[in-house]
Amino acid sequence: MSAATFKAAMIQMRAGLTPAANVDAAVKLIGEAKQGGAAYVQTPEMTNILAAKREQLFAAVVEEGRDAALATFRELARKLGIFLHVGSLAVRISPDKAANRSFLIDHKGEVAARYDKIHMFDVDLAGGESYRESNNYRPGESGVLSDLPWGRLGLTICYDLRFPALYRALAEAGAIMLAIPSAFTRQTGEAHWHVLNRARAIENGCFVFAAAQGGKHENGRETFGHSLIVDPWGRILAEGGTEPGVVMAEIDPAEVAKARARIPSLQHGRRFELVEPMAEPSHLHVVRSAE
Repeated sequence: MSAATFKAAMIQMRAGLTPAANVDAAVKLIGEAKQGGAAYVQTPEMTNILAAKREQLFAAVVEEGRDAALATFRELARKLGIFLHVGSLAVRISPDKAANRSFLIDHKGEVAARYDKIHMFDVDLAGGESYRESNNYRPGESGVLSDLPWGRLGLTICYDLRFPALYRALAEAGAIMLAIPSAFTRQTGEAHWHVLNRARAIENGCFVFAAAQGGKHENGRETFGHSLIVDPWGRILAEGGTEPGVVMAEIDPAEVAKARARIPSLQHGRRFELVEPMAEPSHLHVVRSAE
């Protein structure tokens, strides 16, 4: 594969409850990214709809084969000749469940990879803010990688960011770029967004591409924004604010090898036994072997 540099663009959005309007907004910004020279363009999690209420979600989502948003994005990728990574769409997979599904579309308009979000955001935050993603979505079960012209990409979505073992597995399988399209809440984003994205880049020696939703949404939810492009040394190459727009940076895949040569932690990982104290402090008890 070519190690030539390329431009990556993160599309920051503020999706509402109407899929057609959200797609129109995304198409406009993707066009701006193409005009800026981007060859890889990523949109955020929930590009087609950001709905908190179950009835709003299931009134709007359809099966993948009938999804007008996916058809539009496939044709757009073909027309623009770009790799278009739709961070995720809500697609119906059964009468009572949807998938939070990412689509990597190649420059010919073909779906090169699909990834269903593995980790469900089921949390209660301060101030009464509560989420139960598993009520509406079926979690995925497989990590997914795909080869781009510039190297291998690992696909993840939002809350996956908090599970570092997933990213280590992707890096060990050859990923040099990690995709983390998101709709982080403002509350958790202010506390953890930057440090977690930088940590995933640093500990794996990978570029991180994280397009985000930002601002106050139609359904009342507030997301953090701050779309990021982070290099393998943990430096932020580009960052958005809270408004919709395009965040771009030049990507040099050779930086991955440089970072991994300086800190070769991917080569130094060791399997180990996990131990815990017995009743006597001087003794240790093996409870399992780490896989």
